[in-house]
Amino acid sequence: MGMIDRFIGLGQGVTALGSAATGMAEVFTQNATRKMELEEEAYARAIGQLGQEFQAVHPGFFDSFVNGLNRLPRPLLALGTMGLFVYAMVEPQGFSLRMMGLQQVPEPLWWLLGAIVGFYFGAREAHHFRHRVWPAAQVQTSVTTTQGVAAVRPDDDFADNAALRDWLATLRE
Repeated sequence: MGMIDRFIGLGQGVTALGSAATGMAEVFTQNATRKMELEEEAYARAIGQLGQEFQAVHPGFFDSFVNGLNRLPRPLLALGTMGLFVYAMVEPQGFSLRMMGLQQVPEPLWWLLGAIVGFYFGAREAHHFRHRVWPAAQVQTSVTTTQGVAAVRPDDDFADNAALRDWLATLRE
């Protein structure tokens, strides 16, 4: 193509015309590639800043104290429940008097207590699930290329599923 351009003499003119058309089109529509590049750059800067904020952590007394308080509710709930059983056996009359007092608590307050405890333990579970380290055997990665994402080939023969067997056959071709 370069030799034809030089022979005819239209190479620079066609390039200038193409650049002008591209510039005119970008006035009316956004350049998707440039948008993705800018979003990636902004994301990389945000992650870099976040990483810098947490690089040098020197926990002091207050941080250690709050971490200790965060670890208390589960053991206290477990030991407190076992303590209630012991209290019921040691002093049944006092236990029954306090349980009758609990019956007087209005139902919306029980719902509120359930929501607070549920959100506390749900948030803890979500935190631990997000920061779980998966064993290497369970992690499957795919390679991103300019053509798309490379397919991950399953190891199973899918004897019980005809659709998956057909899909696997197309991957092997």
